[in-house]
Amino acid sequence: QVQLVESGGGLVQAGGSLRLSCAASGRTGSAYAMGWFRQAPGKEREFVAAISWGGGRTSYADSVKGRFTISRDNAKNTVYLQMNSLKPEDTAVYYCAADLSYWGSAQEAYKYNYWGQGTQVTVSS
Repeated sequence: QVQLVESGGGLVQAGGSLRLSCAASGRTGSAYAMGWFRQAPGKEREFVAAISWGGGRTSYADSVKGRFTISRDNAKNTVYLQMNSLKPEDTAVYYCAADLSYWGSAQEAYKYNYWGQGTQVTVSS
């Protein structure tokens, strides 16, 4: 089994920053894709960002381009999401996800095999 644990969420004012971490354990091998998704109450789960095994490929939702940066440290089995210039509409539970087989369709939630429990991000106006 693969375990994913998110951390770093909290309450910030609009314009502030947070860095989320996702620590992986178990038989992760070299995950082909690691993604961040978010979900607000009453809304669909939304893609945020993804990164490939070697870090050479990244993908971002249009809503976060220029503000969020995804990165990974393979030695620490950790993926990060640096969030700057936060807006109230960024408020959601943020989830880390892993696909151990393919990079393709990195923006699709159904693709991912493993999910963390989520961490709450709240941005006040």
